[in-house]
Amino acid sequence: MPKLASSHRLTYSESAEVLDFRQSYSRYNSQSSRYGTLRDQNRPKRKKTKKKNLFQFLISLFVLWFVLCCAMPYSFKHITGVMFVPTPYKAIQTDMYDLSFPTYKYLSNTWNFGHRGFGYSASGKKSQMIPLKENVNMPVLQRELMNLMEEYATVKPAVYVWDYETGNYIDINASKSYATASIIKIPVLIDVFKSIEAGQFSLNDTMPLTEYYRTEGSGSMQFKARNSEYTIDKLAELMITESDNSATNMLMAKVGSMTDVNQAIRSWGLKNTSVQTWLPDLTGTNRTTARDMAQMLYNIDENDKFLTEESRARIFNYMGHVHNNRLIQAGLGVGSVFLHKTGDIGTMLGDAGIVIAPNGRKYIVVILANRPHNSVAGKDFIVHASEIIYNYMVK
Repeated sequence: MPKLASSHRLTYSESAEVLDFRQSYSRYNSQSSRYGTLRDQNRPKRKKTKKKNLFQFLISLFVLWFVLCCAMPYSFKHITGVMFVPTPYKAIQTDMYDLSFPTYKYLSNTWNFGHRGFGYSASGKKSQMIPLKENVNMPVLQRELMNLMEEYATVKPAVYVWDYETGNYIDINASKSYATASIIKIPVLIDVFKSIEAGQFSLNDTMPLTEYYRTEGSGSMQFKARNSEYTIDKLAELMITESDNSATNMLMAKVGSMTDVNQAIRSWGLKNTSVQTWLPDLTGTNRTTARDMAQMLYNIDENDKFLTEESRARIFNYMGHVHNNRLIQAGLGVGSVFLHKTGDIGTMLGDAGIVIAPNGRKYIVVILANRPHNSVAGKDFIVHASEIIYNYMVK
């Protein structure tokens, strides 16, 4: 029979067990509470996200700009320069900028904070040329030109003709690579005007003729006084009308470098034209095709999205006053207008331009002729080919 609750009594051993359990439970609670408090204290506090202050950001940006653009240049000129490059003459100050950047006077295409420098070339901006719209080949004219080529066996020409009115064309080796000689000055001229349109410099900017640029070959600048000043307009004029090599090298430096010119040519969509060396290029490393040159001429004339009207007018003004009239122009009829550029490096003779006949007929013609060194056969072939083309187109 179970014991009643009132009669239930704990033995001594049972009482001891209960007391020991209560003490252990009390001690466990005390330790748990203490460990919980420590855990709470050691737990990383959540960082409060600070709201971004636009005003503080602008102040920091201004301070950074002031240090980089004002404080550091001033200290470089008036403290560092005086300390490390002293001069015994108090009235003469060391030009630290000139010492640090010895080429800036002739290798530059921008003007910032009163100093010359480099900016991004316009060639980085894509400005695709539009292709020539070819219709059909002109077989009669092509046959006449092929017969002429048989008469000049030592001359290996490329001929491309395109008629504005019909789109009909002649293609004889037009995609074959040839040395450009001074005809490479056409893409250089285009890149100069695209750089002007991009705001990198203007036609009125000047450049000094240093020994770095002076070179032999065609042009009168090689005989001018050292440090003679030329405007970009005058350099462009001399590069085309006199085919001046010194002017060409100065203009290539003005747009950045030969690399910039090549990048520009690629952005126009031309894959077979490149500049590999400064003028004169007597070994023929600068290359092009008759088709590439024709496409450049077409876009200068017809693509109003490629160049502004003012740029196109100036380019054609230069190309309409080329001094060398002994090649294609010698085969044209009286009263014809020819906007062109010639090239001659001994083993290659060429001419590329736009013909406007007195009756209004208009066509593009490019003739590049490999020949024995300085052989007169190259010139004779080009003149006779020009006569044949003109008589066919204007009949």
